[in-house]
Amino acid sequence: MWVCRISNTAAHTLVPMPAVTPPRPRSTLYTILLLWIAFYASFTLMSPALLDDADSVHAEVAREMLLRHDYITLYANGIRYLEKAPLLYWSTAATMRVFQLFGATSPQALTVAARIPLSLTILALALLLEAFARHLFRSARAGLYTAPVSLSSFGLFIFTRINIPDAMVCLFTTLALYCFWRTEEAPRRRFCYGFAAACALNVLSKGLIGLVFPIAIVVLYVLIARGLNPGLARLRQLHPATSLLVFLLIAAPWHILAGLANPTQGTPTPFHFIHGHWLVPLPTDGNVRGWFWFYFMNEHLLRYLNLRVPHDYDTSPLWLFWGLCFIWLMPWSAFFYRAVGTPLRQWIESIVARRHTPTQIFSRLNPTITGPRLLLLLWAALPLLFFSLSTRQEYYVLPSLPPLALLVAGWLALEIRFAASTNPVAERLRRRNDHAVAVILVLGALFATAALTILLRTHVPAPNTDLATLLTEHPADYALSMGHFLDLDTRALGLFRLPLALAALSLFLGPLAAFLLRRRAQPHAANLALASGAFGFLLAAHIGLQTFAPVLTSAQLAEAIAPQVHPDDLIAIHGEYEAGSTLAFYLQRPGTYETTPGATNFIHILEGRSSNLWYGSFFPDAPAIFETPQSLAKKWSGPQRIFLWQSLTDPPNQLPPLSGPVYILVKSGGKEIVSNQPNR
Repeated sequence: MWVCRISNTAAHTLVPMPAVTPPRPRSTLYTILLLWIAFYASFTLMSPALLDDADSVHAEVAREMLLRHDYITLYANGIRYLEKAPLLYWSTAATMRVFQLFGATSPQALTVAARIPLSLTILALALLLEAFARHLFRSARAGLYTAPVSLSSFGLFIFTRINIPDAMVCLFTTLALYCFWRTEEAPRRRFCYGFAAACALNVLSKGLIGLVFPIAIVVLYVLIARGLNPGLARLRQLHPATSLLVFLLIAAPWHILAGLANPTQGTPTPFHFIHGHWLVPLPTDGNVRGWFWFYFMNEHLLRYLNLRVPHDYDTSPLWLFWGLCFIWLMPWSAFFYRAVGTPLRQWIESIVARRHTPTQIFSRLNPTITGPRLLLLLWAALPLLFFSLSTRQEYYVLPSLPPLALLVAGWLALEIRFAASTNPVAERLRRRNDHAVAVILVLGALFATAALTILLRTHVPAPNTDLATLLTEHPADYALSMGHFLDLDTRALGLFRLPLALAALSLFLGPLAAFLLRRRAQPHAANLALASGAFGFLLAAHIGLQTFAPVLTSAQLAEAIAPQVHPDDLIAIHGEYEAGSTLAFYLQRPGTYETTPGATNFIHILEGRSSNLWYGSFFPDAPAIFETPQSLAKKWSGPQRIFLWQSLTDPPNQLPPLSGPVYILVKSGGKEIVSNQPNR
């Protein structure tokens, strides 16, 4: 029998809990696999096409890795791409290579290959969270609930439609803390080494936060749970010396080799301290600091301080950043208040009242009950607090979602355990969950009402209407990862009638069924009904993304001109490379790697020497791909055929003066491709 306090007013209530972790039921495994296949490993792998910017740039980096046979230095469009850790690109290149071995070499096949690593990441995360929940709460039901809560997370779903490594951070942080918790159950050296290996893989996924987050969470947990001296003694039991060796054996080789392969070039300008501030000098052609400075100083320290160069990103408002936790885990976030707030509130109130120190409070309660919630609260809070003091993108919230999913799963499982109990505390718990579902139902009804109003007031646009012509532009918001979605207005929503209707039905009927089932004292069936509504919303989101994709990708333009493109033609992007980066992937440029400066095998850039290609372009071996209006005008009247991509909305969106006729070849999604020669 264990002691668990679940409300402010209730006395300590005896809660029966198994002494050992229950095994995973086969039905739970099948549930996870079926949900994963349905939403992460089927139609979502094939559509929509890769998006411009990070999605296609990262896929292109992996493709060029295979072309160059260089697995140390990352390249994009022939230029050193030094910003990122390599694990996402290694895994993407591996799946692309497998596809190539089976003869699937088309851009469409490689698109599927590029999405498989993140798909497998989500499967591994779901299975790991299920195991973690069973060990934390000694409940197979808690393990089962992690599947719908995590796999239906809108945040995890939408940010695995883009090739970014943040889902990997979720996986390896979860793996590290799972290994740590297993050492709490029974100290074993292999779990200490598992923790170190997970941290190393985390660092290879997204840099130093992969080490900072797990270690900070563990240290805070141990010191709070045990106090200073016992806590330090506990940390020494985790084999820190040999675990550090395991970490270095996995993480260090690439970092050392990357630094050696990308040394400082020329004589870069030294730093200056002027008027109480350090000035970061910009590189010049042939004079650039090497990988160690750029990766660790510029991409870690200066980015955190919002001083990174170039400053090509924006930051979410703090209120939105924290609020995204609720959005990314809806509808399950309705249970946050009780799952998170109840233990946290009791703990804080006891400290404020000065009845006990945090360690004394923890020691008075059974650590099998309190320990999991303390660990999960620290885990959820630390990434949010860390990024609250720095730059914030919408997806930086993701590392906090797994612990919140575990807290919700444990809370829901606790109710099921006492479904038939008449204990007053159990009845209060049921009432609180009933109230949470009622809140979800009210919000769903409001959304459904708004959606119905929009559906009644909007009209289906004419066939073949270009969505871009219906949008209201907000270019100031485009530095945010989801800024383009703010362009939607009532005219544009006429193209989104199906996903809007499906989302409204899912967010209303799912909670309605859950509410009615709870009225009949069927909480487990109610939770499954809530999950069905959440997955219906994911389907609506995917359909909506497909509808919006022509605005976010240039793949349709690449496919239109592909039959006309010859290897010796010049393809150029007017603006930043990222704005039309799907051209490189879907036209497979470069098709081979050439070392001749100025080779037309690469995508050329007009008035866009910035963003991700900016720093690497100063290395002496960077291909001469950057055009000026004068250099392009000179080539425009020559015999070589030129394809020029440009946006019709985002600056620069006006063609420079050209010395010859301009032929518009294709126009779609607010973008066009023009040429100096008509179609052959």
